[in-house]
Amino acid sequence: MGIEVGGLLGLLILIADVWAVINVVQSGASTGAKVGWVVLILLLPVLGLLIWLIAGPRG
Repeated sequence: MGIEVGGLLGLLILIADVWAVINVVQSGASTGAKVGWVVLILLLPVLGLLIWLIAGPRG
């Protein structure tokens, strides 16, 4: 049963990260800032997502 829960959690994190990357790309931030946020989110999926939610560029 632990594998199914871990897989579901991983899938939810992946979906949230893809959503965050799409929002970063569509934001009005500079290209350099966009690249930085995308790299952070991809390298640190959970922590990067949390940091982006708190301090990331807005729409």
